Amino acid sequence: MNLQALSLRSFRNYGEAELKFDPGVNLVVGDNAQGKTNLLEAVSYLGCGKSFRAQRVSEMVRFGADFAEIQGTVFSQEREQTLRFLLFSGSRPRQIFRNGVRKKSAEEIAGVLPTVLFCPEDLMVLKTGAAQRRRFGDSALCQLRPNYDAALTEYNRILEQKNRILKDHFENPAVLEILPEYNTRLCQVGALLISYRARFYEGMGKAAARFHGQFSGGAEDFRLEYKTVSTVKDPFAPVNLLTQQLMEHLDRHYRAELETAQCLTGPHKDDFTVSLSGVDLKIYGSQGQTRTAAISLKLAQRELMGREWGEEPVLLLDDVLSELDPGRQDFVLNQIASGQVFITCCEPGRFTKLGKTIEIHKGSVV
Repeated sequence: MNLQALSLRSFRNYGEAELKFDPGVNLVVGDNAQGKTNLLEAVSYLGCGKSFRAQRVSEMVRFGADFAEIQGTVFSQEREQTLRFLLFSGSRPRQIFRNGVRKKSAEEIAGVLPTVLFCPEDLMVLKTGAAQRRRFGDSALCQLRPNYDAALTEYNRILEQKNRILKDHFENPAVLEILPEYNTRLCQVGALLISYRARFYEGMGKAAARFHGQFSGGAEDFRLEYKTVSTVKDPFAPVNLLTQQLMEHLDRHYRAELETAQCLTGPHKDDFTVSLSGVDLKIYGSQGQTRTAAISLKLAQRELMGREWGEEPVLLLDDVLSELDPGRQDFVLNQIASGQVFITCCEPGRFTKLGKTIEIHKGSVV
């Protein structure tokens, strides 16, 4: 799978641009604020119909223009295909085309150009609280396993209803009569989430460890550990046993939940940790180590998606080279040899042996 060509019109700071890409590494260089990240945003949007930066479609339309156009030629699913988006500056809904045929939603282009993105904000996944890491894992798992997506949606719905019961019981104690039913269902669905997550993080951890070992030249031992509720001793256990263990955990927190009027424990509090040679990265990792570990997780996610779909997603790496030592920079530029990769870089004179270098200046290709 690869993006062969891209056409932009009035997208962000691009007026008119025509680009052709290498099936290997595409290094996008230029000073700050020239349009490098905008190019990656266009590639990502072409694949999924979502922006990793904009809250509204109109933000991506060049100032003063009525609409923006993104069009790409993709070799995917063993044939050449085209994708096209028209984005409007006002309230008019966007238009989506696949192979010249208009589509109703982005779901109808899913799988044509899947991408995996790393941007500087992803560094915070390993440095901040558990919620960021849960979102990272849930996002990847929902793409890989539609059944997980459905289970997560149901779990969050039940959790919201349970919290409402806990808040209402002070004024209406009778609502507690239905609480056991919600607890049972919450544990049943929660056990499914734990089962999915345990297997996902096991695969993610093994793949990321291999990539990180290549990054560091074998100097650092990468380990990912999945953490769930304390009563679950083995997250790989049968789902019915996990359900019982979650029920036990809820029973222990029953009084505390009544007093605080919120569900205090469960898979919605899950987390994972990353350590390098036994040292917790969140607490002691340097910027370079954190960046390397985060990129390794993205490479692992891409590998798992490639195994599942039979085609490796396009990898988008925004500003990954800063704060990496020369050896790790070389790995990013010249050792990630599988699939198509886009890398942005501010350093002039950079090049890659595995593909081509594209220089961007004020929204134009030099």
